[in-house]
Amino acid sequence: MKDIKKLLAGAMALTITAGLSACASDDDAGTADVTTTAEVTTTTAKTVATNTETLAAEEVDALSTAMSKLQDVELENKEIKWFAHYDINPSGNGASKKVELELFERKYGGSIKWYQTTYENRFNDLSTYVLGGEGIDFYASDAANLPKGIVSGMFQAVDDYIDLDSEIWQPTSEAIKAYKFGNNHYMMVTNTRANYYVYYNKATIEANGLDDPWDLYKAGEWNWDTFKSMLQEFVDEENDQWGLDNWFNEMALAYSAGVPVVSSIDGQIKCNLNDPTMEKAMNFQYDLYTSGLVLPLEQFNWSIQPAMMGEGRQLFWIGGYWEAEGDPSTWSHGIEPENLGFVPTPSPAGSDPYQAATLEGYVLCKGAQNPEGVARFAECTIVAVNDPDSIAISERKIMDDAKWSQELIDRFNEINDLAKKYPVVDLVSGCSADIESLTTASAESALKAAFHGTDWATTRETYADTVNLLVEELNTELQAKVAEE
Repeated sequence: MKDIKKLLAGAMALTITAGLSACASDDDAGTADVTTTAEVTTTTAKTVATNTETLAAEEVDALSTAMSKLQDVELENKEIKWFAHYDINPSGNGASKKVELELFERKYGGSIKWYQTTYENRFNDLSTYVLGGEGIDFYASDAANLPKGIVSGMFQAVDDYIDLDSEIWQPTSEAIKAYKFGNNHYMMVTNTRANYYVYYNKATIEANGLDDPWDLYKAGEWNWDTFKSMLQEFVDEENDQWGLDNWFNEMALAYSAGVPVVSSIDGQIKCNLNDPTMEKAMNFQYDLYTSGLVLPLEQFNWSIQPAMMGEGRQLFWIGGYWEAEGDPSTWSHGIEPENLGFVPTPSPAGSDPYQAATLEGYVLCKGAQNPEGVARFAECTIVAVNDPDSIAISERKIMDDAKWSQELIDRFNEINDLAKKYPVVDLVSGCSADIESLTTASAESALKAAFHGTDWATTRETYADTVNLLVEELNTELQAKVAEE
């Protein structure tokens, strides 16, 4: 085994995401009375006026039907405190009020108070609030939350506030088990959907005489081989034509073979770096890199180039649904709505179409002052996702806000259905800062090294034994912590 301390020191120097801290420093303590932190400038920092549209009369009637599916209870405290780097309330990307918030306001008279942070500082700020007794109620289903948020004392079990045997929780009761540790559950899962989508510009596809990826998918021919062959046909550096870009390619393609880096089995954490399926996925990525099909970031000042998509100079962009959410003028990739295309992440030929899945929902912060309010809002979210009338309202909103066609909505739903049927959920970011540093946090870490020129055999030899040991240590800590609750 490698020298663990030496390996961790090198990896930690390259870490881009801090772990959950169990306590705030003296320097951080001064932030406890404020609800904002410094704004981070990014390439996607475009805003438009908040959308203040109102519901049509028939939609109000539809909401009344949806509300009948919710519990008839009176909330003593109608305000819930939301902590995140984004707001649940309508914000400045041109998106209108989400249906779940409409339901929460109309059924329970509820409101959401936003405690703002930045993505980089979110866990340090949360630690300050929790230890300061602010009574923050809930946070989103961030992949970095669990299980380390249990060990560090940031999050608490949800079992006292939801009934998994009730009808309203049936759509997600099975998914919630992914975050069962010991005898308790630690996330109010409200939906399962794809974490990544392969975006493309229809105009670029047509101009270069390529097969439309969606047509290939519907014909059962969308896989690693056709994905690679399209890149090979398009990429031409001398003519300023580039292949695959964005920060999330490694994660999406690694999971598309069906195995995560870290999984949970009966409450125990398991490392899969020695799994032969993981080796197959990483060898595919290394092949893409060595074939010159991945955007060489070193030639672009180590910055991703989303605008190339709209300009027809780049073929594929793997990212989340937020890449095409809200007003099209805020989209960083610049694809015109009528030319927007997306397709599932391809899997190996002959394989099930595994998709990196995100379990949407909410975690309860330790010391939450209104966990009942959060549970009722979570149920509003479940109804919004599953009630046909509520779905229709949500689809109308995205057609108005983002100018999506019905075809795009149908695609989006079909890809998410794949994620529900063939989900791959990775707990690696939620294990510990050390494990994350060694596996996903930088270009040199295990899951990303292939896309930066390191073969998998070398990567596995460097990291696997160390990560396995750290996972076993985490299992011991986790089991001791949940036994206390």
